[in-house]
This record gives sequence, C-alpha cells and structure tokens, in this order.
Amino acid sequence: MTMQSGARSSSLDPTVARAVLDAPAIDRALTRIAHEILERTGGAEDAVLLGIPTRGAVLCRRLGELITRFEGRSIPLGSLDVTMYRDDLRLKPARALGRTEIPSGGIDGRLVILVDDVLFSGRTVRAALDALNDLGRPRAIQLAVLVDRGHRELPIRADYVGKNLPTSLREAVEVHLSETDGRDCVLLGIKGE
Repeated sequence: MTMQSGARSSSLDPTVARAVLDAPAIDRALTRIAHEILERTGGAEDAVLLGIPTRGAVLCRRLGELITRFEGRSIPLGSLDVTMYRDDLRLKPARALGRTEIPSGGIDGRLVILVDDVLFSGRTVRAALDALNDLGRPRAIQLAVLVDRGHRELPIRADYVGKNLPTSLREAVEVHLSETDGRDCVLLGIKGE
C-alpha cells in the first residue's frame, strides 16, 4: 500500500517504541466514541463533526461512517485547519495549510464536535476554538480524541476519549492511520536522534 500525502515513517527510537493500540483496538475505540456521541447528544440530530487535519480529519470521517451505520442517516462532516491560529508559528518551520471544509448547513446554532488524534498540551484545540470563532457561532463545542496523553498547558478536556495514555514529557505518541500512513496503530516511545 502506498502512503498518501501527510504520511510519515516513525520518528521514534525503534529500540524503545511500542505499539499501544493496534488496528482492532483503534476500531473498538472509535466504535465506543461513536456510541458515546449518540448517547450524549440524543442521536446527534444537530451535531456537526469537524476533524483537525491531518489525522483528526481521517478519524472524523471514520466516526461519521460509524454514526451513519448505527443511525441509518449521515451526519454533517468537515475539516478545520488551525495552522494560521497556532501560537507557535514563529517557533516552528513553515508548514502547509490544510483544508477547512464546513458542511453546507454551517455551524451556527449547531453542536460542533471537534475530532483530533492526540490531545497533549491543548494548544491545537485552543487554535481550533479561535478558528471556529471566525466561521460562526455554534450552540456548543465538544472534543473527541483517539488518545489523551495528559500534560495540559491550557484548561481543555476531551468529552470523548478512545484511550487515556499517561506519558512522561520525554515520550512521544504517534498515531498512524491506513489512509495517511499505510497502517493503523498508535506508538509510544522516545523521539529518535
């Protein structure tokens, strides 16, 4: 299988990296999150799922497919690029802009569920909240993440979590998805040199 744009090989030291979620575990986590969304939102009648590129957008599509299968109707999906809202633009090398795609019904008065792969410091989610401000006024905003690794720098909490994964600050978490990386797994390890 060829890797698509956004693909990466692991940057973790292979001598200490270990898989903490395999493909079936990721599927189970997403299935549980989809059921929790439906339960907590009364069937997600007025919900919109927005994925944060790159892997959050992939997870958003997968959650949308699960909700469609469980409910027999589709849920509006989109993506929300937060690049220009990040507070570390001047500290990191230039990066390509992702796509922002808002469903045709917009987000005003809707429940927006942001979807991302890993929740760490909370700064990406803060950027997403700023980006949403420029797009409309949701009724409420919730957050779904595949992995919550702790170490928050901002008062942000996920509403739906696939796996809580306590880590040290030395450790790194990498999410690999078949659509972007050729395989599904979550790796935990130390960054290689």
